[in-house]
Amino acid sequence: MSETSLTPAPAATGPAATTAGAGPAVSLPVPPPIAPEQYLSAAQWGMVAFLVSEVAFFSTLIVAYLVFLGKDKVGPTPAEALSLPLVLVTTVCLLSSSATIHLAERTLRHGTPTGFCLWWAGTIVLGVAFLLGTAYEWRDLVAHHRLTISRNLFGTTYYTLVGFHGLHVTVGVVAMLIVLGLALRRQVTARNHTGVELVSWYWHFVDGVWVVVFTVVYLVGR
Repeated sequence: MSETSLTPAPAATGPAATTAGAGPAVSLPVPPPIAPEQYLSAAQWGMVAFLVSEVAFFSTLIVAYLVFLGKDKVGPTPAEALSLPLVLVTTVCLLSSSATIHLAERTLRHGTPTGFCLWWAGTIVLGVAFLLGTAYEWRDLVAHHRLTISRNLFGTTYYTLVGFHGLHVTVGVVAMLIVLGLALRRQVTARNHTGVELVSWYWHFVDGVWVVVFTVVYLVGR
């Protein structure tokens, strides 16, 4: 027997070996990176719970207004007393403030504190304008229409509903003034914006409630 026949054949390598042995190699897809889950902070959950309770509160006031609507035996009625043109102006001011507070928050996230202060101050001005318009409207209701909270059912439910909303707007304005003061001291930044976010949530809620109140009191109720 020759030396050549006794030498073992070298092992096959490369693609051919893969094909003959374990079959063709299959490239497995690489899974995408897992993004971290977003959770609400304790402060955010607290604000959500508060706003849910406020929804129940205002729903009760709105239902009470609708239940007693048109059941007065003495005037004035909503059609006689309420001034729609004035309320349209104040409504535009309040709804515009939702846009300005959104721009303020977005500007802060982009790292522009000066722009944030300007937009935030504009939101405060619009909120104050709404409150001044409401005060002027109430002065006219009392002076010219003799509509007080004890005059009739309309007066009771109207002042209760609109008054509590005005109180919430006042709270929002005070909160925004505090945030503005902190921002002017450089204590509100893109990384420290939780307070700005929570006040913004509250303000958007107050604006949303006013849309419902305006529709019920000044459109449907008339």
